[in-house]
Amino acid sequence: MATSIFLSHPLSPFSTLSKHHKIPTPKQTSTISSYHFNKHILPNNPTTKTPFPSFPNSLFSFSSKPRKQFNPISVGRTQTDEKDEILVGEDSAEFELSKQKISSWIYFLGILGVVLYALNVIWIDNSTGFGKSFIDAVSTISDSHEIVMLSLTFIFAIVHSGLASLRDKGEELIGERAFRVLFAGISLPLAVSTIVYFINHRYDGVQLWELKSMAGIHELVWFSNFISFFFLYPSTFNLLEVAAVDKPKMHLWETGIMRITRHPQMVGQVIWCLAHTLWIGNSVAMAASVGLIGHHLFGAWNGDRRLAIRYGEAFEVVKKRTSVIPFAAIPDGRQKLPEDYYKEFIRLPYVSITALTLGAYFLHPIMQAASYRLHW
Repeated sequence: MATSIFLSHPLSPFSTLSKHHKIPTPKQTSTISSYHFNKHILPNNPTTKTPFPSFPNSLFSFSSKPRKQFNPISVGRTQTDEKDEILVGEDSAEFELSKQKISSWIYFLGILGVVLYALNVIWIDNSTGFGKSFIDAVSTISDSHEIVMLSLTFIFAIVHSGLASLRDKGEELIGERAFRVLFAGISLPLAVSTIVYFINHRYDGVQLWELKSMAGIHELVWFSNFISFFFLYPSTFNLLEVAAVDKPKMHLWETGIMRITRHPQMVGQVIWCLAHTLWIGNSVAMAASVGLIGHHLFGAWNGDRRLAIRYGEAFEVVKKRTSVIPFAAIPDGRQKLPEDYYKEFIRLPYVSITALTLGAYFLHPIMQAASYRLHW
């Protein structure tokens, strides 16, 4: 609920490239500079520097920061295909156990423990934290739970998207890790407040409909909520970067869920909101959904803007062969799914998401009880 908690034409020079049977890691090494490919390029060698078609400068209105360039890479099929595509983005949800360092994950667990302890003392615990005072202050705006719900969402959205927009300048001033700590340190308490208020007041609004007893509604809502978490933005899986153990990066993802929609976080939030609003059926749920969906729609626009600044032509290539609306780029030929596309989801991050989503469902009573005890 509180993720970043929040909706082209064919590239004809690529059609003659040869086949490749593995998705290699993108190399950020070459400059995108030519409309034509060198005849001596060997796509099967992932270290080969491949010139990429340039695009007219008039397409890009942002030029305040030097743009990263990607070396195009070929995406494999299990079967031969005459139209292997060239990736300029990164392979999402990739996790190689051999590349992991035990020390990094020890640091991560230590940081996680410190963050949770600090969050509890400084914000959540009513005897020491500021969370309740913050909720009480926002509640003075109106006696309406709907207005307070919208206000909390609006405050979170301004801070979260505002800091995201300042990321380039912030990282230049204080560094990537320090900015990530600042970003999380401000956003996380506001996210917790918004979630807790929603849990505690979700049934306090005006009832607009009641469908819980209708056959199949529970199953529909459960399945929709389950699916929504598979639309998490791939950067969410980079836990070591999230915790600033590894240096945080702004990634240009292109595989996995990004083939379905360029803004999976927004799509997942819309699914989550529609499911919860259908189930609860009142004005508070409606207000929360309006706020969250609005925030994520803005986030989709702002995310494209920021990626255009950071990656320039490479982002324009990804944008042309992806879509905001799920699956829209597939029937018109801008996106061609590999025959073994399912393998891009058979990865540890998605296995973990499955387990965590199922666990969260069964832990709902505990989560609700903990929220009620705060009296926010």
